[in-house]
Amino acid sequence: MSRLKERYKKEIVPKLMELRGYKNIMQVPRLEKVVINIGVGEAIQNAKALEAAERDLATICGQHPVTTRAKKSISTFKLRAGMPIGLKVTLHGNRMYDFLDRLVNAVLPRVREFQGVSRNSFDGRGNYTLAIKEQLIFPEIEYDKIDKVRGLEVSIITTAKTNDESRQLLELLGMPFSRD
Repeated sequence: MSRLKERYKKEIVPKLMELRGYKNIMQVPRLEKVVINIGVGEAIQNAKALEAAERDLATICGQHPVTTRAKKSISTFKLRAGMPIGLKVTLHGNRMYDFLDRLVNAVLPRVREFQGVSRNSFDGRGNYTLAIKEQLIFPEIEYDKIDKVRGLEVSIITTAKTNDESRQLLELLGMPFSRD
């Protein structure tokens, strides 16, 4: 079992029940899944860009990514419906907890002049999305092997009903929110 999952069950659930006044353990918000997404716009001209991004994402997540395709044609971008334009990985269970543990304790502290993550990136339903500007902050990525610096999005989907519940859950899991 993952270190973070164990901490969630032993420390965080009882603390949330006490703080929020939940009467049943099933009311306590929990992590459902983590979705990591890379948009590869340059894949329209350069098919190799998608392969490089796929390799990076597989290295970061430890799971093979799924190709996302364009839903509509947009002539100004020379984009046709069905063209591959991105990659995503959905993590559940132990892999999700391991990834989140690594993100909070190893990856985010490596960001230069890190002030914490934004408190305003919740969607109103208790889900949180974090934008990472470059894949280089992950220790698994070798600097010499990358062809281009790419950003990625990490969406953390929870069972929380409100942003406040979700923020409290993520803070207890160790997410370093900014102090603004």
